[in-house]
Amino acid sequence: MVEKTLIVLGSDHGGWRLKEAVKNDLLARGYQVLDYSRPDPEPVDYPRVGKKVARAVAVGEAERGILFCGTGLGMSMVANKYPGVRAALCHDEFTARMSREHNDANILVMGGRVLDERTGLKITRIWLDTPFAGERHSRRLSQLAEIEKENLKHS
Repeated sequence: MVEKTLIVLGSDHGGWRLKEAVKNDLLARGYQVLDYSRPDPEPVDYPRVGKKVARAVAVGEAERGILFCGTGLGMSMVANKYPGVRAALCHDEFTARMSREHNDANILVMGGRVLDERTGLKITRIWLDTPFAGERHSRRLSQLAEIEKENLKHS
């Protein structure tokens, strides 16, 4: 059996239940999972968790990550502060597919108070199974990298 990609996860209390459902599905599908979340749904500030996942993807410790909070907005903001991170907030199957095909998103973000478990699992599977389309989209990713060089401090 081929070893599957390491997926790093993180959630605050608003996304904890959806994260647990996704985590269990990933493990059942044979993915390696590293979870930076609290072990329970007690309150935690989303930046404290989001930065751990974003940093792991930014420095290459993990190829992909998935973040969860109540709406997904806060975690998206945290993750996209890191060079090389392309975090995509997805609320449906179409945005999940396009985030991979066109943007080569390396972090998926979902809102636990926005999505039901079934939809979250569908989005995750589509996001993991959709390859980057390359071609004209690669040019646009190069432009994003240039914007990062101009505006983000590299650690």
